[in-house]
Amino acid sequence: MARTARKIPTAAFRVERDSLGEVRVPAAALWGAQTQRAVENFPVSGRRMPRDFLRALGLIKATAAEVNAALGVLDARMARAIAAAAMEVADGMHDAQFPVDVFQTGSGTSSNMNANEVIARLAAQRLGHPVHPNDHVNCSQSSNDVIPTAIHVAAALALRDDLLPALTQLATAIERKARALRGQVKTGRTHLMDAMPLRFDQELSGWAQQIRHALARIESVRPRLHALAQGGTAVGTGINAHPRFARRFASALSRRTRLRLRPADNFFEALSCQDTAAELSGQLKVLACALMKIANDLRWMNSGPLAGLGEIELPAVQPGSSIMPGKVNPVIPEAVCMVAAEVIGNDMTIAIAAQSGNFQLNVMLPLIADTLLRSIHLLANASRLLAERAIAGFVVRQDRIGAALARNPVLITAANAVIGYEKGAAIARQAYREGRPVLDVAVEQTDLPRARLEKLLDPVQLTQGGLPQAPRRRR
Repeated sequence: MARTARKIPTAAFRVERDSLGEVRVPAAALWGAQTQRAVENFPVSGRRMPRDFLRALGLIKATAAEVNAALGVLDARMARAIAAAAMEVADGMHDAQFPVDVFQTGSGTSSNMNANEVIARLAAQRLGHPVHPNDHVNCSQSSNDVIPTAIHVAAALALRDDLLPALTQLATAIERKARALRGQVKTGRTHLMDAMPLRFDQELSGWAQQIRHALARIESVRPRLHALAQGGTAVGTGINAHPRFARRFASALSRRTRLRLRPADNFFEALSCQDTAAELSGQLKVLACALMKIANDLRWMNSGPLAGLGEIELPAVQPGSSIMPGKVNPVIPEAVCMVAAEVIGNDMTIAIAAQSGNFQLNVMLPLIADTLLRSIHLLANASRLLAERAIAGFVVRQDRIGAALARNPVLITAANAVIGYEKGAAIARQAYREGRPVLDVAVEQTDLPRARLEKLLDPVQLTQGGLPQAPRRRR
């Protein structure tokens, strides 16, 4: 039996007007006509603009109101009311009043007007008289410079407050673990095949350097991320904004956020493209590749415990199987790998969106904002998980790595300079074929004393690099 839609009482709505006519808006909503049109026009994903973005919008509106008042463009009392309301938005007090879908008008005008309407109504409640969303809250602004500015500010804050600290924590955790494992030798692997030995601290130093380099790469983007489109208004000419607005705005927002912000060098570039967002996304993709590499190394090293490599044991954080009792899986590295896959895909989304600038405006701004911020926070969360629940707690299985080292025929490589490559290859093949320690075979197949061979093939010495010295010939 078909259900009939529940009829909502007329009293549950109020009538708002915009340039296109009348619109029915939920009576309790703080938003107005333009937001309501966007809600009805874009029932696409049910995914709203992220909290970081709304925070940036609130900070922008508060700062713009204060700067407009200081420049004599806006009444001081009204500016204070707007700024106070905008800071409530920035602080997350009215997130439910931002219902517009991510997939909306490409400029983000719907989200900008959503902020303008909510802030105008809140400010009007404070003042006791109307505040206009466009004339007052949006004074000296356009969606075309507000939304690119919000992307930069939101990403800059998310980097500083979330991702960069998380990466520092991860790099520090790896370095701490490396120090704890210093001197412990294991079999190296290339092509997933046994290779020359190395120490655990050497292997982990590579991981730590990957993360330190990722930090440096992301830091290198920040100067361009801190350049703001605000002040370019509609197409980059700054129409309807005070000549000193852009610089005063950047200075005021810098004080508010404790970021070193500045006006963009060229507003026409800042509005028409999203090259900096694409650059940052590219560096996030590099970080994702590093995290996937580290996570997969951990999975391989943990594999087993009997039929795999079994070099380490990761912390057991949950049962691994609904049918096999006692099974424990490397779930933290697996989760990190999935995050990396998502971020790598997000980079392609941002690349496509970033090239969608048509003349004076990019028209995929909401998608860039949502995707970029999601990547930042996913990577931050994954980095903390890896540091706290995998790196910090794994233990080395000394019995396994010792046994594998003793049987590794590739150790004979260290004698190449003394016995030659061909002789070494023959010894390695025989040791592997017979399942014997390479040292024993080398004693049989060369005229070098066992003590000399023991020194040449000592796994600890082999991790130091350099060339062994051939015995001096007697004259």
